[in-house]
Amino acid sequence: MYQLIRKFVFTESHCLEEDNTKSFAELFEKLDVNKDGKVDVSELKTGLAAMGFSMGKGEAQKIVASGDTDKDEGLDFEEFSKYLKEHEKKLKLTFKSLDKNQDGKIKHFLFNPADNLQEIIRYWKHSTVLDIGDSLTIPDEFTEEEKTTGIWWRQLVSGGVAGAVSRTGTAPLDRMKVFMQVHSSKSNKISLVGGFKQMIKEGGVASLWRGNGVNVIKIAPETAIKFMAYEQYKKLLAKDGGKIQSHERFMAGSLAGATAQTAIYPMEVMKTRLTLRKTGQYSGMFDCAKKILKKEGVKAFYKGYVPNILGIIPYAGIDLAVYETLKNAWLSKYAKDTANPGVLVLLGCGTISSTCGQLASYPLALVRTRMQAQASMEGSEQVSMSKLVKKTMQKEGFFGLYRGILPNFMKVIPAVSISYVVYEYMRSGLGISK
Repeated sequence: MYQLIRKFVFTESHCLEEDNTKSFAELFEKLDVNKDGKVDVSELKTGLAAMGFSMGKGEAQKIVASGDTDKDEGLDFEEFSKYLKEHEKKLKLTFKSLDKNQDGKIKHFLFNPADNLQEIIRYWKHSTVLDIGDSLTIPDEFTEEEKTTGIWWRQLVSGGVAGAVSRTGTAPLDRMKVFMQVHSSKSNKISLVGGFKQMIKEGGVASLWRGNGVNVIKIAPETAIKFMAYEQYKKLLAKDGGKIQSHERFMAGSLAGATAQTAIYPMEVMKTRLTLRKTGQYSGMFDCAKKILKKEGVKAFYKGYVPNILGIIPYAGIDLAVYETLKNAWLSKYAKDTANPGVLVLLGCGTISSTCGQLASYPLALVRTRMQAQASMEGSEQVSMSKLVKKTMQKEGFFGLYRGILPNFMKVIPAVSISYVVYEYMRSGLGISK
């Protein structure tokens, strides 16, 4: 159906401006074989096939279902026209967004890799890479053109460098978050200012960046593993001729995130231990790994693994859902001459969606951090995830599961802003600016 709409809206990649109502009426008449004033699934599929437009399994059913407002299992002319006009508007917006030099033309390949209308509208989404320190989001999509030309790895490199700078810039707030997650309680309240004073007094200003080294180093392997795993999971899960649907993308992304986290999780444990370390406790990352292995064994490198994996689903799911909802709401309400909302709206959508994702998964993140830190705390009882949650709820109440969320939220806006600016500079430097 996308190809059919495109035929009305574009001719040889040119955008047509004339009213298509007459064309819609002619098409409706051709498809309505039994002349009952409705086009059902069978008529739509048969009619379009006769006109040379192939449809995937279940695609005709989806079109009828999305346009059938009165639920009579068919589209009357009003429903049929409304469906086409809505999609025509989105295609025109997308065309104007992609027509960078405003010559009324765009390269034909831009439409070839797109499986459906949503993928075309989302074309600009992965041009912005936002890093807030958590790597639980759904990976970005890359077109076949980007994969064959090598642009995909340049974008991943740009995102990796942007993430490294962003995490380094917000490391003090990240250390404060971990510090409050582990040490703050009803009986030992730690304020933001008091916590910083305590850390600086113990180890100096440089101690605010403890744990940042391993947090930056793990970006490269995690990004590479997640990207490769995501592509493989998409192939396994995709149906309908290789097309990836929203729920399949979420599943593939979640599984890729879980795969990457499983591979680099020992680095997550070391990051927590190094962040919480006292002066002279570890000389560096390798010394930390050596001492953990000697004292606690291999299993120590996977403490807190279960709540970490469970946290992927609420974080990734809510982040994706909120981002897409905000983006589509903006497109339908404010988009006029272009489908590109601009930097501020993109950053705003990314900030809000990430914050919502963090809010939903934060209790699991806190439990994970406390389990990772248990052995390094003197006199700390080694308990399971369920017991730790129960113990926290009994002693501190529900909000005890949100210890440290203030510095966590405080770092979102600067992290997003820094990563975006650095990403744009890197993209420009690697020759993929626009």
